Amino acid sequence: MPGTDDKLLGEIAARTYRDDPRFARALRAGRPCPPREYRRTRAWLLLALALVALGTGITLAHGLLIVTGMVLAGMAGELCDPQRGARRQRVSPPRF
Repeated sequence: MPGTDDKLLGEIAARTYRDDPRFARALRAGRPCPPREYRRTRAWLLLALALVALGTGITLAHGLLIVTGMVLAGMAGELCDPQRGARRQRVSPPRF
């Protein structure tokens, strides 16, 4: 059943393109980039900003900067979570 296999591969390709178009285009060109789950450039930049804010807040003894650094560090940690997308799809509890 070669037709069934081609259809299945076409569906997989379409789903991959819909989920991560940049990855699908790079894969088609023969130069695959890491999938979206493994691209964490923004998380590292946010973490660096958080550490600067936290360090400055500690140096100046300024509570608002310390709290800002801690909040930004928490946001960066959330961005590094590989299961972030799975938790967005909340499933409601079953009704009895």
